[in-house]
Amino acid sequence: MTARPRTVVACCLLAASAFLLLCLEITIGDFPLTVPEVVAGLVGSGDPAALLVINEIRLPRALVGLLIGVAFGVGGLLFQALARNPLASPDVIGVTDGANTFAVATLLTGAGAGLGMSTMAVLGGITVSAIVVALSWKQGTTGIRIVLVGIGMAALCGSVTDYLLLKSGAFQAQQAVVWLTGSLSGRTWDSVPSLAVAVVLLVPAALLLGKWLAGLELGEETARGLGVPVQAARLAIMAVGVGLVSFATAAAGPVAFVALLAPQIAQRLVRPSVPPLLTSGLVGAVVVLAADLLARTLLSSGELPVGVVTGVVGAPVLLWLLAKSFR
Repeated sequence: MTARPRTVVACCLLAASAFLLLCLEITIGDFPLTVPEVVAGLVGSGDPAALLVINEIRLPRALVGLLIGVAFGVGGLLFQALARNPLASPDVIGVTDGANTFAVATLLTGAGAGLGMSTMAVLGGITVSAIVVALSWKQGTTGIRIVLVGIGMAALCGSVTDYLLLKSGAFQAQQAVVWLTGSLSGRTWDSVPSLAVAVVLLVPAALLLGKWLAGLELGEETARGLGVPVQAARLAIMAVGVGLVSFATAAAGPVAFVALLAPQIAQRLVRPSVPPLLTSGLVGAVVVLAADLLARTLLSSGELPVGVVTGVVGAPVLLWLLAKSFR
């Protein structure tokens, strides 16, 4: 199978899997539903009580899971391809940590409360990313400098977040810890519009930047020879990646390792000659929805935050990538 048909088949299978998982997500709850009832509800027919449960309670959560998966998947691949390093995910280089710090500061101190916690999380991701670019700039920037400075900024933001948690009250700290774990619980339609707009605008932008990204993966000199404006391309790609990851983090918290896992799975599924952005986004959606399904069904007495499940799966993958990089 050639690369292009393989990618098309993989994307179709992943899209079908994501839709099935979304339907299964909606079936779970105190008011049990079947998949046919969910499908009927999604097209606007069926029992009125089922329609109410689907449209007002369960569909928003499932859609947020789908959208953050796409955002983390595409954003993670942008960062990894830009740095030419499978470890250069937003979890590692400071983007999610910046969003975390600003969001927790808003929750615990009230700073920026007028803008809202989600808006402050987006501002945090953008601000820290701008600082990373500024500190790594020396006649332009390089992938390795972005990674090294980003790791330092991630550590700094993590320390600030820990300090804020230590100085807060027990109830506020508990709220912050739940958010920092990454959770889809309690998501409503209020969480959907801004995230959906970000995904609808930024994913096509990422696809348009795909040729530049493919050129940069070949090395700076080769990219210049291919006519890629290297520094402008790096900044544009990073801006799109930061936007996707920041909006996803604002919607559900830092769901661990999705931005690291999805690109690696996508690369191995389709083995492309160019970065598989769409495939990575669909893998991200499948990973988040599957993890949330597990999080809601593993315990009989309640549910786990989705970030706990992705963390348990993602940590061994990170260790494997580290071991592989040292060989």
